[in-house]
Amino acid sequence: VLKLFKLLHRTRQEVFKNDARALEAARQKINEEFKNNQDETSEEKINELLKIASDVEVILRTSVIQAVHTDSDKI
Repeated sequence: VLKLFKLLHRTRQEVFKNDARALEAARQKINEEFKNNQDETSEEKINELLKIASDVEVILRTSVIQAVHTDSDKI
């Protein structure tokens, strides 16, 4: 669980590099989700939550695109 938690935070830092607002929002969401489920004891539920977290990490790494405005009408 801790390994996946750290991986999500590392991915967040790479994906949202130089975007303080997105970095903070992602940090809060990751921490909130892990905290909300920290007392879970069902092995089946824990495995399901880990699968979801793993899927989120893959989606962040492969599907999120950051654009930068280079001109008033260009990204």
